[in-house]
Amino acid sequence: MKPNEQQEAEFRAFAVAQRDSLRRYAFLLCGDWYEADDIVQKALTKLFSAWNRVDPGGAGAYVRKIVTNVFLSHRRLAWVRRERASADLPDHAFSHPQEAVEVRLEVLAALNQLPSRQRATLILRYWEQLSVDETATAMGCSTGTVKSQTSKALRKLKELLAHSSVPVQA
Repeated sequence: MKPNEQQEAEFRAFAVAQRDSLRRYAFLLCGDWYEADDIVQKALTKLFSAWNRVDPGGAGAYVRKIVTNVFLSHRRLAWVRRERASADLPDHAFSHPQEAVEVRLEVLAALNQLPSRQRATLILRYWEQLSVDETATAMGCSTGTVKSQTSKALRKLKELLAHSSVPVQA
């Protein structure tokens, strides 16, 4: 196999293995599956253009950083803000067999009300389970910024969820 073909095959295998995880991560950041697909597609395109310079061992962290940056820049685009889906639920009730579904929906709705950087910080810290240093690297900011954004985001989430069915710790 030629070097370019081998790199393309390695990238394809990496992308296939990581796509679902990246899509879930992007969804948690933006709250919309279609936007998450767009973000992941753009991130994988950017990763492919740099694939020959990427260390395979660090490719996962690197692509998460790209997804985070694409999400943050995506939020700055005016058309994304104009075409946001409504936060209102449909008029008819849904029957949910799982007990935790309502709680998840409330938490996701509250996450969607946070500013982009605060939401990204919470997702990286608590969903992706990155350390403060790893989160700072992924977001391209200082550890102090990660700590302050996390604190502000958690405080805001507690306010948003205070009168919901979600158990909030003091």
